[in-house]
Amino acid sequence: MLVIGSANMDIVVRALRAPAAGETVMGLDYALYPGGKGANQAVAARRAGSYVQFCGCLGRDAYGEALRAALLADQVDVCALGVSETPSGVALITVEDSGENRIIVVPGANYALKPEGLPEIVRPGTVMLAQLEVPIETVLNGAAKVRSAGGTVVLNASPVTGLSTASGAALLAATDVLLVNETEAAMLLDVAELPAPAAAAQRLAQGRRAAVITLGSDGVVWAEQAGCGHIPAHHVEAVDTTACGDAFAGGFAAALEAGKTVEQAVRFGNAAGALTATKPGAQPSLPQRGDIVAFLERLN
Repeated sequence: MLVIGSANMDIVVRALRAPAAGETVMGLDYALYPGGKGANQAVAARRAGSYVQFCGCLGRDAYGEALRAALLADQVDVCALGVSETPSGVALITVEDSGENRIIVVPGANYALKPEGLPEIVRPGTVMLAQLEVPIETVLNGAAKVRSAGGTVVLNASPVTGLSTASGAALLAATDVLLVNETEAAMLLDVAELPAPAAAAQRLAQGRRAAVITLGSDGVVWAEQAGCGHIPAHHVEAVDTTACGDAFAGGFAAALEAGKTVEQAVRFGNAAGALTATKPGAQPSLPQRGDIVAFLERLN
């Protein structure tokens, strides 16, 4: 699997609640965790059983060294991980006592990932997983390479804020499987909200293999040419919801690469996301394949 995306150092502050505008609240504690949507999804896919090559960009700084070390610790291939003079990306994350989070991302070196940083050779049948925290042109070039090799492009279209109409159309045209949450789905469909998520998934699936919409506590819906479906959320004791979406994306893509159907991949990703919510941090909370399989077996 080829994962193209961001790598950030997450600076996580826990507090009873997030401050309102102009307000100061006392935090409970803080910690540094390796993160970034791209790196998180790369680690999630690797732990879910895939061989993963990660294409990203780090700064020449202590955060960059720590982020590279974290990827290597999970045996992620970092041959396509570039280095920039721009500082490494960071994410400032406030986690409330309820488990809900608020995140501000400073991209830094992630925006220095250019098309020339992509791997020169893409293996036939490669599954590519990408997000939108790196330059769009790089994602589009990667998608073109993967499709030319007969592979599958899985796009987690996040964040979609600021995406131009032309860029959005180009990305969707280059996508085989679309992964979004309900806010992102509404923005792509240019509607205020999603009164019927299943119908929205069917609209987003038109012209591609499948579309998947995660709905938080309401579970997940998906649509493909053969039909559509809904899976409810798993009830777990949430500690930190950071990276739940990344766990879903990585687990889903790994299952798809392993030959599972879209429905089976959705179920696998849904379980991975639920398990992630039970632990603090981004990458430290991502589950191993054995834990995901055991969790699903307990449900049957």
